[in-house]
Amino acid sequence: MNTDDTITIYDVAREAGVSMATVSRVVNGNKNVKENTRKKVLEVIDRLDYRPNAVARGLASKKTTTVGVVIPNIANSYFSILAKGIDDIAAMYKYNIVLASSDEDDDKEVNVVNTLFAKQVDGIIFMGHHLTEKIRAEFSRSRTPVVLAGTVDLEHQLPSVNIDYKAAVVDVVDILAKSNKEIAFVSGPLIDDINGKVRLAGYKEGLEKNGLSFKEGLIFEANYNYKEGFELAQRVINSGATAAFVAEDELAAGLLNGLFEAGKKVPEDFEIITSNDSPITSYTHPNLSSISQPVYDLGAVSMRMLTKIMNKEELEEKEILLNHGLITPVSYTHLRAHET
Repeated sequence: MNTDDTITIYDVAREAGVSMATVSRVVNGNKNVKENTRKKVLEVIDRLDYRPNAVARGLASKKTTTVGVVIPNIANSYFSILAKGIDDIAAMYKYNIVLASSDEDDDKEVNVVNTLFAKQVDGIIFMGHHLTEKIRAEFSRSRTPVVLAGTVDLEHQLPSVNIDYKAAVVDVVDILAKSNKEIAFVSGPLIDDINGKVRLAGYKEGLEKNGLSFKEGLIFEANYNYKEGFELAQRVINSGATAAFVAEDELAAGLLNGLFEAGKKVPEDFEIITSNDSPITSYTHPNLSSISQPVYDLGAVSMRMLTKIMNKEELEEKEILLNHGLITPVSYTHLRAHET
């Protein structure tokens, strides 16, 4: 093994009894490696504390001034606005952005992160619906700083910038409970922590606060898209619900049009409040009420936080919660006021 303190890819290959090409494939997330071989290489990497690109970083007098940004769906307007906030602050601090989409695929997400590590990015901003054990393992193996933007970490391990999603849902239920007894909870997959553990907890707390019973039959989960929201409409109607909190704007737009298709008027017959305050809320008729959140600022603040970490500056707060509110379209307010 090397006499100096730097562990190289050659050391890992020799200890693991594999080729350097195999080590490279494991590090870069290439799937063309047998699982037992991959585990053996990762065990040696952990034992030797091998850090890919450590030599390059040690020899280089300059940083790459590049930041990797992992986005779950590049077509989703919520994450696009978030990424814009990141990019603007990155440019201000002379960093370049490498944007990588995981396409909401857990395996691709790991590959994307490893590719960014291989590119020697100075830091990563991660956006996603949940943190899998695999992605946590990749983050913990690397010395590259990571900040979460619009992504909850229930284990409180990583720096993050969010709103208080639980409190926001409590606020929504407070409003809907004024004129509804049967309030549906419509979200993306409940396996995603932000839905199944944070927003759902807020929904239950809001119901209890307003003297309403929790009913499993009022819980609906779907993928994050318009089509699934549209197809949910009849099931939501059949549940007896007269209002819904919806945890994603595309889903809410689909539900809205599905309700119209079924002969329901919104908001006269059915109330909807969605969650992301994306441009989609203004594309529908009527416009959708939504939790208001500073989406651009979520990205901007997360990038500023990352610059501090990369420059070894002390963080005043590791977990930042920005303010939220509620946006109710004027036309919607008039309809409800006229109804009463």
